[in-house]
Amino acid sequence: MFDRVRKVWAGLLPGPRAQARPGGEERAGERDRPDGRARGGGKRTHNLFEAAAAYVSACADDDQDRIDEAAGWVSPEALSFGVNELACRAVIALARERDESPATVARALLGLPAA
Repeated sequence: MFDRVRKVWAGLLPGPRAQARPGGEERAGERDRPDGRARGGGKRTHNLFEAAAAYVSACADDDQDRIDEAAGWVSPEALSFGVNELACRAVIALARERDESPATVARALLGLPAA
C-alpha cells in the first residue's frame, strides 16, 4: 500500500524522478517555461489542482462535457486528492468567514442537522 502512495506522490512532485507519461504527454511538474507551456512546445499540461477546480465547477454547473474534459487531465487518484483538498479549503474558508467550526459548516453544506 505504501508503495502505491509513494508512486502517486512521486508522480505529483516535480523533479528528476518525474517521467513522461506513455504517449509522450508530460507530467504537470515538467514545465520549464514561465507561460506554463510544456517543454518542446507541446500542449500545456494541467496540474491536479487545476483539474479539481475545473471538475468541481463543472459539476456545480452540471456540464458533462467539462466534467469529462477535466477528469481526463490527471489520473483518477490525483483528481480525487485535488477534489478532497478543494473541499477542505472551502470548508475552512467558509468556517472562518462565518465564524463557525468547520464541522458545523460541513454539516450545514450537506444539509445535515447540527451535531
